[in-house]
Amino acid sequence: MQRVALGKSPLQVTPICLGTMTFGEQVNEADSHAILSRSLERGINFIDTAEMYAVPPRAETFQATEKIVGNWLEKNPGARDKLVIATKVAGPSRGMPWIRGGSADLSGADIIAACEGSLKRLKTDVIDLYQLHWPTRNVPMFGSLYYDPAKDDANRTSILAQLEALQTLVKAGKVRAIGLSNETPYGVHEFVRLAEQHGLPRIATVQNVYCLISRALENGLDETLHRLDVSLLAYSPLGFGLLTGKYDASGTSGPDAPAQGRMAKFESMRKQRWGRPDSLQAARRYNALAREYGLTPSQMALAFCYTKWQVRSTIIGVTSLAQLDEDLDAWGTTLPTELLQKIDAVRWELRDPAA
Repeated sequence: MQRVALGKSPLQVTPICLGTMTFGEQVNEADSHAILSRSLERGINFIDTAEMYAVPPRAETFQATEKIVGNWLEKNPGARDKLVIATKVAGPSRGMPWIRGGSADLSGADIIAACEGSLKRLKTDVIDLYQLHWPTRNVPMFGSLYYDPAKDDANRTSILAQLEALQTLVKAGKVRAIGLSNETPYGVHEFVRLAEQHGLPRIATVQNVYCLISRALENGLDETLHRLDVSLLAYSPLGFGLLTGKYDASGTSGPDAPAQGRMAKFESMRKQRWGRPDSLQAARRYNALAREYGLTPSQMALAFCYTKWQVRSTIIGVTSLAQLDEDLDAWGTTLPTELLQKIDAVRWELRDPAA
């Protein structure tokens, strides 16, 4: 795969990134290491993790994924120089008391302390891409639909203060580039504006959901990213498994649901946007289209992300070597114009049920 640039940063990555949020929950350490090794063998140079992982988040697995990745790096001393490693500091953690005591803020000091912890767990001297996992501001995210100005809190740490903390890490050589996640057009513009105004680090990336059943990014954020030269890292290209077809017959719960499927295994996941009946209904429509054109649902869903101009790198999350190979083998798949038109027709009818 030809390497691509992340924003205006010097980072060059493969257009497929290995996501690791399953490590430490659905995937044990030995199998996680095997997946990391196979990914590197197949030419992937980009790994994404987070201090919050594994997912679904809970106190027992908090920070487990970074430790697993760090242990693998230690066992494979030549690997670090071949990789671009991204991780994330959790945003305001209300509802997760194991993260900074459930704080409703993310201060500059919090960012610096979190980065120091990630460096130790990852057993590396530098994080190539350090991202804010979700905004400190009151914004609709993770399936919420509406912004409510009445919930704004002027006491939360400002974007400028967060950029200044990130500048401290960059100047210290602990972070090479910075990024955002689960952001809005306003947030991206403000981070870029303030960075340019004050001579602070400029965001290189935004990691947001993007898949067949969640394309709201195309309603404005894509223009923002394009005009500001900020790269999209698309997560959940398979819609938390709905776009693999494994839930088509059984649904995501009940005795016939695939036992190891994330949606079937974790009730908390079914309460999120991926568990909406409309999300499964839309996924079934797209999966049927894939089969009509001789593709597996996973092939079509991944090819959709792999070939969209909006996407700089697609983050894939797997639980086995077989899934990894299937996802990587989908690279190079081209969707015919007629199929793309039918995909857009389904979206026009059903919109974005997992937005």
